[in-house]
This record gives sequence, C-alpha cells and structure tokens, in this order.
Amino acid sequence: MVLTEDERLIEMGIERPSHSHIVGNIYKGRVQNVLPGMQAAFVDIGQKKNAFLYLGEGVPAGQEKHSDAQEKIHIGQAVIVQVVKDAVSTKGPRVTTRISLPGRNVVLMPTANYIGMSRRIEDEEERKRLHALVQEICPDGMGLIVRTLAAGQDRETLESDVQYLSQLWASLQARSRVLSAPALLYRDADMAIRVVRDLLTDDVARLVVDDAETYRRVRDLVEYVSPALSERVEHYEGATPILRAFGVEAELETLSDREVELASGGFLVIDRTEALTVIDVNTGKFVGQSNLSDTIFRANMEAAAEILRQLRLRDIGGIIIVDFIDMDEEEQKEKLLAFMRERAKLDRSKTNIIGITQLGLVAITRKKSRQNFESILYADCPCCHGSGRVESPETVAIRICRDIRRIEERSHADFGYEVEVHETIAYALMDSPLVDSLSSELGVKVGFVIKPGMHPENYSIIQRGNGR
Repeated sequence: MVLTEDERLIEMGIERPSHSHIVGNIYKGRVQNVLPGMQAAFVDIGQKKNAFLYLGEGVPAGQEKHSDAQEKIHIGQAVIVQVVKDAVSTKGPRVTTRISLPGRNVVLMPTANYIGMSRRIEDEEERKRLHALVQEICPDGMGLIVRTLAAGQDRETLESDVQYLSQLWASLQARSRVLSAPALLYRDADMAIRVVRDLLTDDVARLVVDDAETYRRVRDLVEYVSPALSERVEHYEGATPILRAFGVEAELETLSDREVELASGGFLVIDRTEALTVIDVNTGKFVGQSNLSDTIFRANMEAAAEILRQLRLRDIGGIIIVDFIDMDEEEQKEKLLAFMRERAKLDRSKTNIIGITQLGLVAITRKKSRQNFESILYADCPCCHGSGRVESPETVAIRICRDIRRIEERSHADFGYEVEVHETIAYALMDSPLVDSLSSELGVKVGFVIKPGMHPENYSIIQRGNGR
C-alpha cells in the first residue's frame, strides 16, 4: 500500500501472509509468570514468545481497577488481552487489558470509561457537538474515542458504529467463556480493509487497486460504509505494474538507503540502533545565496520536512535524535521547532517534537506498534549476522597464525599445515609476510586452499603428519 500526496510518496505499508502482524488482535491468554518488582506479567497467547503485560495499566477486563492491580494477576489466570506492539528481535509482543475496538467513526473501549477526541478535529464547536453526542450514545461503563472521520457525521451514523462494536464485544466475551486459553478471540482487519477504515476520507481523490478480488472486497465495503466515496475506488488493469505506473516504484527501492538526498544538494544520514534512530543533517553541495546563517536555516528547514516524511515512509518509531546544522539565533531554532510540530500533526502515528537538548540535538518520539518494512523485506546477512561488519583479512590471518602456534605446542606437524579459507583471506595471506614468518619460526610449511562458500571469518586448519 502506498499513499501519495501531490504525486509524492508520503506513506507505505507491506503485509505478507508469512509476516502477518498481530497488532490489534484480541486473545484469551494465560498468565505464565508475574514479576512484582517490574509490575509485569508474561502471558501465553499462543505465539512463539510469551507476551509482556505491564500491570501498571490496569487489570483484566471485567475487574475493577485498584492501585494494587498487580496483586490481582496470578500465575495460571486467564486474561483477555489485546496486542499493542508486535514482537521485535528477542522481545515478545506487548499486550494490554485495555481493549479497543476500532470502527470507522469511533473506537469502543469496553474496559475504560472516558470520552476521547481525535486531535485532528480542530474546530472547537464541532468538538463540543461530538463530545455531547457520544456521551449520550456511549454504553454504560465503557468509553469511546471519536475518530477524525466522525467530523460532520450525524447521530444515526455514530450510533450505528457504536451498536456494531458493542455487539462485537459481546460476541468476544461469549467466545471467551467457551474457549480455553490460549485462544484467538478477534483478528484485526487485513491491510485492504484497514485502508478503507483508516485512510479513505473525503480528502482522498482515488483508491486504486490492481487485484480483482481485493477490488471487489474494497468496493463492497465502501458501498456499505461510505456510499458517496464508492466512485473513487478504481480497478487498475494496465500492463505496467501499478507502482511503476504511478511513479513510485523507484523511490520505494531507495527506502533502505542510509543516505537521503535533498533537493538543494544537502543530504541526510539515517542510522538505526537498538535503542534509537540517529539522523544527521549535512549541507552537502548546498552553498546558499546570501549569508551563512540564512544558508544553514534554509538547509535545516528543508531537512526537517524530509525527516518527518522519512519517519512516516520508513515507519521509524521510538526515540529519534536529529543532529541539525548548528544555528546561533534562537528565533531560527524556535521557527524550526514550530514548523516540525505543525508537520508532525499530519502523521497518523503520534509524533512528539520534544525540543532541543543541551547538546543542540532535536529529540523526537514516535509511536511504534507494527513491524517496519525492513523487518519484512530483509533478513540478517549470513556473513556479518546483521552487524554490517566482518573481520578484516589481516585480523583473520593473525587468528590463523595464533591457532597454528597453539597446535604446534601440543603436537609438531612433520609435513606442515593446510588451511581452508575464504578466497579473500587466501589472497590477503599470499601478499602478507605473516605466513613466511610463521613458517620460519616453526620450521613447517603452511599452505592455503580456497574453500568455496566458506564464511570470511571461518577457516579450517588441517595438520599434515603424525598419521594425519
């Protein structure tokens, strides 16, 4: 799925059967372990890894909330939980007992009791109208969040959403009573349905689908939930692949690049670590037209817009640190932060521009729930195992020489040694004095054999002589 604005790519998503996300799914799980010191429990929901439940958020659905909530959770207990974050690396999925069921106009929260409002509904009078309306239709003991699409909708439309979601919750509770944990109670919609539910608004000019079956599903759904928008759904049947036809294929192929070029000639460098993402801004070929201060400010403003776009495109979440080019004027710093905060409102994922740290770095946080596209498109390199580095040929050669010396200390090789190595190591050793020095030192011959397919850091030492 790609989302374009003014013919420019601003958001993308990938979903494959082999990497289907579980965010939004609701499970009946069983508590496997409780850690009071961390206010946490681990729950078996039928996945490869137990899910992490933070007990400070509340207690299982249907129980009253108390300050000693963690004491109410015990090993072996069955709980209804919803996945809020996919499993990442060695960490299992994160779950919550605060269930939320999204509809097109509202989100029902059966285990909460408050009214929320989309921050994108900015008109104060409309916010008041919607707040008063949903207070009247909200089921007793439950909560509602008013989505952006609810703006301008009448009572009947919102009430229909609430009734459907209330019935869905009742059916989930009924399933929970008859199923044994762990069990899946509710699966979130697939990407095609989520696009209609979350993205298809009056602002969308076209929704183009290239798969006939998916097109029929989407068209039927749109005709049911928003008949006025059904004519905007199109079936693409061209011979050219759809992404290429709409001019976004080439840009998608660059999303994993470390460097991002800016129109002015500057560029960004994006590095991701386990804890955070670091983005460095460079002027590159951009030299400006007036004074140095103005050149730096313009470069930073252009970079800020592209950074927020890249965060959406690459679905980068968590902590983001940006090293902009140093600015001396406080007014320029404030303008930069104000610009970024305004642009961040366009992001569907909650994005906070924290401010400028004492070191002059801009700190950003962005909500992350699903696996990003890199985890779907790429696997760890079999050579470097994801580190991006392997030992240099000289380092491997030194290790080989050390191992041969250890072997010689135990048993002398009458006919020398044969070492099976990767071809890069063999060529490096041919030009290195290490081998000749080792042969002279030990009084044995050391030869090398190229082993096709061998890892560059691996080798096999074969001792010749003494019956071997």
